[in-house]
Amino acid sequence: MRRKRSRGPARVQKTDQHNINQKIRAREVRLVGDNVEMGIYPTSKALEIAQEQELDLVEISPNAEPPVCKVMDYKKFVYEQKKREKVIKAKASKVVVKEIRFGPNTDDHDYEFKKKHALKFLEEGAKLKAYVFFKGRSIIYKDQGQILLLRLAQDLEEYGKVEQMPKLEGKRMIMFLAPRKTK
Repeated sequence: MRRKRSRGPARVQKTDQHNINQKIRAREVRLVGDNVEMGIYPTSKALEIAQEQELDLVEISPNAEPPVCKVMDYKKFVYEQKKREKVIKAKASKVVVKEIRFGPNTDDHDYEFKKKHALKFLEEGAKLKAYVFFKGRSIIYKDQGQILLLRLAQDLEEYGKVEQMPKLEGKRMIMFLAPRKTK
């Protein structure tokens, strides 16, 4: 005997966020909208008014007494709402954090090389997480690690500001830099 394979969940039907036209269950509604005389109407009369204008009757505020309904083109309303949400989402900035790792005894050449990368990251608008990693017994050089991070902060002062001063967490000394706002 063969087992029947599951096809996954059945198709999910989308339901409208608002009650429209015949889905409105209230006896009376407060009618608002363009080209409509505002007031309280029986639902059937409000539906007739909407149909005369070839528009939809949309329940805007179902919890009000009586519920508030608006005469409008529902598909156009939903389209514009999605468009607005998309614009808001596009404007929301995503914070990118880039990391740069140093050793407690990092050489000048290596330091300059990593500083260039840090500068590039800050100019791109990303936050910078600079840390000194202490391996084994190198933890005895934690003052050197702090000096190194403070030197980096001082060198990048005009491009970024220190969000968090160097702080030792386990075997890492971490410092955060945020980019300065460019005009």
